[in-house]
Amino acid sequence: MTEKGEELKAQIKSLVGEYYQEVFANKQFSPGVNNVPVSGKVFDHVELQYLVESSLDGWFTTGRFNDQFERELAQFIQVRKAMTVNSGSSANLVAFATLTADELGDRKLKPGDEFISVAVSFPTTINPAVSYGLKPVFVDVEIPTYNIDVTKLEEALSPRTKAIILAHTLGNPYNLAVITEFAAKHNLWLIEDCCDALGATYQDKHVGAFGDLATLSFYPAHHITMGEGGAVYTKNIRLVKIMESFRDWGRDCFCKSGKDNTCGRRFEWQLGDLPFGYDHKYIYSRLGYNLKITDMQAALGLAQLQKLPSFIESRRHNFNRLKQGLKQFEDRLILPEATPDSDPSWFGFLITIRKDAGISRNDLIDQLNMAKIDARLLFAGDIRKQPYFKNIDYRCSGEMTNTETVLLDTFWIGVTPSIDDRMIDYVIDIFGEILNRY
Repeated sequence: MTEKGEELKAQIKSLVGEYYQEVFANKQFSPGVNNVPVSGKVFDHVELQYLVESSLDGWFTTGRFNDQFERELAQFIQVRKAMTVNSGSSANLVAFATLTADELGDRKLKPGDEFISVAVSFPTTINPAVSYGLKPVFVDVEIPTYNIDVTKLEEALSPRTKAIILAHTLGNPYNLAVITEFAAKHNLWLIEDCCDALGATYQDKHVGAFGDLATLSFYPAHHITMGEGGAVYTKNIRLVKIMESFRDWGRDCFCKSGKDNTCGRRFEWQLGDLPFGYDHKYIYSRLGYNLKITDMQAALGLAQLQKLPSFIESRRHNFNRLKQGLKQFEDRLILPEATPDSDPSWFGFLITIRKDAGISRNDLIDQLNMAKIDARLLFAGDIRKQPYFKNIDYRCSGEMTNTETVLLDTFWIGVTPSIDDRMIDYVIDIFGEILNRY
């Protein structure tokens, strides 16, 4: 770049900083006027500067920012490889598809196989397996961790069970000691959906580093954001080329965008029924997709990744303050608890209304909303009851008592870093005002 170009770039960067201060900074919270959010993006001038710097490169597909983001994300989680995709749902699709590859021999997943999961789920955690013809076997959850009841794993097993596909509920890790031991004992694949749990640890090890594959989402609601985006990551280097292929059209070639002939044999391959010498760049060994992100998204993610430790700390702080402030209502509310041996990276604060609370979940949520406190249900609640699940074949292992409770009586409020102590105090006060009326 010319000296003039560098000078203009510095001016643009400075102006972006000024623009942030003018448009986005110094917004004040007014109780009862501004919403207390459940989630949402948190950013400053750095994110905008990274976005603009990426755009000035004129390189709009994955490039240098994406390479750096993948490296730093893998280092943070301490896994061998992290690979970006265009959403958390796509991450789950790629993770599942990877385990259908022929290279995996007898262990590859195929239609008719079963996988263990929970019905208290986000749809796209299990949808890739269901759409491919695998049968979900649902196990009940525990309250107040809201994760799978590991005492019921053995009874869920059948000769057709080949995998476990589970999300860490709202950032709270499930019992990975029991689940990984169970998976190893029965030779099962484990996919960890960590879309709500980036930064959570179990026995001082990051979630996602226990299973065969793990996934993340970078939608604005999540711990860091690219606007849209996600990632698949693994400690198993054998799976890396497979998952990259499924993300990149299903091609056999492993060249990065803008690169050719990485293998040094571009016109010396003979695969499938293609003639010898057919361009390796256009040989497809899998039924794949194009699920890549842009470098501008990666630039945004890279700026967010620098803030991740502080984001996690804020989430834990907000969770702990809510827990302490709402303890006075434990005779009417079931408050969330961390899984033993875990340090959650909380996505939200889950609450279940006790049967004798004197107020219904819907009434409580309505009154919170009137006070400008946002609340959400636990995703699909019981996915078996969703309209799209009407004709899907599944099996339940044992009673689903707690799943039914979640469907009817559970909701969550926010712990996002955009919430400060003043907001937390307001939330606690409003809970008191509402519950004291009943």
